[in-house]
Amino acid sequence: MTSVAPVILLAAEKESAEVTDWAARIGWVVGLGLFVALVYWLMREGWKWRSTLQGDLPELPTAPHEPGPAKLTMSGRYHGSTTAGQWLDRIVAHGLGTRSRVELTLTDAGLGVVRPGANDFFVPVAALREARLDKGIAGKVLTEGGLLVVTWEHGDKMIDSGFRSDHAAEHNEWVETLNDMINKTETDGAR
Repeated sequence: MTSVAPVILLAAEKESAEVTDWAARIGWVVGLGLFVALVYWLMREGWKWRSTLQGDLPELPTAPHEPGPAKLTMSGRYHGSTTAGQWLDRIVAHGLGTRSRVELTLTDAGLGVVRPGANDFFVPVAALREARLDKGIAGKVLTEGGLLVVTWEHGDKMIDSGFRSDHAAEHNEWVETLNDMINKTETDGAR
């Protein structure tokens, strides 16, 4: 019987686990939720402030009533616009910072950018400066050559706009065609 007595004593000495302090736990969860909400609010205010600072950017041009027949069309994603040559300096004024689906149409008049749920715009052929393949633009980094970047002039600002086709094989044709149009425009003295 002596071997059973220590087991009974051990069982009698055990206490139940501590009860969770729900008030403290709820306080931490609410505090964390408020902190996350504060961070998102600050990010939104920063976005609005950036838009205010870029308020000198003129309104975006719209497509002419008769842009002419399409040379090229592309469906894909619009990843944003930045100051030319500064791939991290995002432009947010006039909705240029809003990512969206995109339908691009290239005509003799210029480049039509149709974005469902965001502001559409048009880049006249005289404003086009360069097209190239790149690997990134503010907020989006892809493999080398995964992004079609079109450089254009708006007001007194040079802008890089980044697009990615649903079919990446189309990018090379877009770069060649855009650069040919730009070179033709320069030689014709349209600028």
